Amino acid sequence: MKLLTLIEGIAPLNTVTANPEVCDICFDSRKVGKDSCFVAQVGTHVDGHEYIDTAVKQGAVAVVCQRMPEHLQQGVAYVMVENSDLALGVMADNFYGHPSRQLKLVGITGTNGKTTTVTLLHRLFRTHGCHAGLLSTIVNKIDDEEVPATHTTPDALELNRLLSRMVEAGCEYAFMEVSSHSIVQNRIGGLTFAGGIFSNLTHDHLDFHKTMANYIAAKKLFFDNLPASAFALVNIDDRNGRVMVQNTRARVQTYSLQRMADYRCKVVEETFGGLLLELNGHEVWTRLVGRFNAYNLTAIYATAVLLGVEEAEALRLLSTLEAAEGRFQYVNGRGITAIVDYAHTPDALENVLRAINDMRRTGQMLYTVVGCGGDRDTTKRPEMAKIACTMSDRLVLTSDNPRTEDPERILDDMEKGLSLEEKSQTVRITDRRQAIKTAVMMAHEGDIILVAGKGHEKYQDINGVKHHFDDKEELEKLLAEDDRL
Repeated sequence: MKLLTLIEGIAPLNTVTANPEVCDICFDSRKVGKDSCFVAQVGTHVDGHEYIDTAVKQGAVAVVCQRMPEHLQQGVAYVMVENSDLALGVMADNFYGHPSRQLKLVGITGTNGKTTTVTLLHRLFRTHGCHAGLLSTIVNKIDDEEVPATHTTPDALELNRLLSRMVEAGCEYAFMEVSSHSIVQNRIGGLTFAGGIFSNLTHDHLDFHKTMANYIAAKKLFFDNLPASAFALVNIDDRNGRVMVQNTRARVQTYSLQRMADYRCKVVEETFGGLLLELNGHEVWTRLVGRFNAYNLTAIYATAVLLGVEEAEALRLLSTLEAAEGRFQYVNGRGITAIVDYAHTPDALENVLRAINDMRRTGQMLYTVVGCGGDRDTTKRPEMAKIACTMSDRLVLTSDNPRTEDPERILDDMEKGLSLEEKSQTVRITDRRQAIKTAVMMAHEGDIILVAGKGHEKYQDINGVKHHFDDKEELEKLLAEDDRL
């Protein structure tokens, strides 16, 4: 592709160009080859501008940057832009032939519920007989072909590459999680969305955004940039729901469990077997559990209808859905019910514990095993411990991807949220395997164990090394044993 075609839609601040033919786009200088275009990004830890000369030596014929280098190489085209991240998104969209324009692409943003919503939307449309793609924390899919996921939202090049493959496979729809990081970093720059969903917004990622105001602004930016042809579906039970769509050009639609909305849900019955919901006056039995899933299911129903599925068919398809991996997953054995859930924010943990408490019978003890990730937002640690202790009978604090932090220090931070009396009801075990084992040993027939924080993850990240570890697998082994250890 000619460079000038590649940068269509970008307003360069300065150019030194001979319009070379470009065969590839790279933002990592180590991957640059002959006839590549190198995009120099100002990263959090590394500034790509320092590697421009390296990229040129390796064969780059074009460079897109925010600062022109002091020495310009003969025969190399240079394009100076205001924002390299955004330029990369637009260029990736151009390079792969605008794949998002050829799909009905729906993105969901919010603190909790993103993975469940996109995963179940993908399943619903596949069951409906449609070709559909999925971009999620757990896995990416092209119809039913799995493509491993490394980030909640891939980089702009990978994202457009995946969307292009979906188009080639005949996909009509694509459903993707849109993280606040990806919005701020313009990873979704250049994409055309048919719809956007807002689930909720609670305390998370303040290590990156620094303040809640910045976090809210990041989410809102997604809706600010939606085209007039798109729909913006927002949860108005969250106080930020209306804020999200204050400046959007998209057609605003609302959903709620508590007030009048375009899509109104009422929880008629809630059991460990599922939820009986009334959606816009129609009852439907679903296999998912908890009021938080009532919100997810309402968003899924609304999105299906907004994308053209008949209401009766949308309700039928809703009744066939099962929970996403690591989201309120059950493991039963020895009369004990164990639940594995990805809840790793204060609000998500509270939602899961409230769902369990609403359903458990008198006399059933609830044991919660939970930790907090290392090298991440430290302010939520005491809050999560407090919630877990208040809403459980016994609490086991443990490790959850300590990364480069001392696990004991993480637990110290969590314990700051507990009173002396609450600490007496808490067990502290940094080894996650031993922590789960201890909860199983304490539990009796009829009791409930919640293991929260990691959900679908099958590893523990310790000092840069990912060790195999699966909460569900650990529980299955322990609850399958005939005798207590």
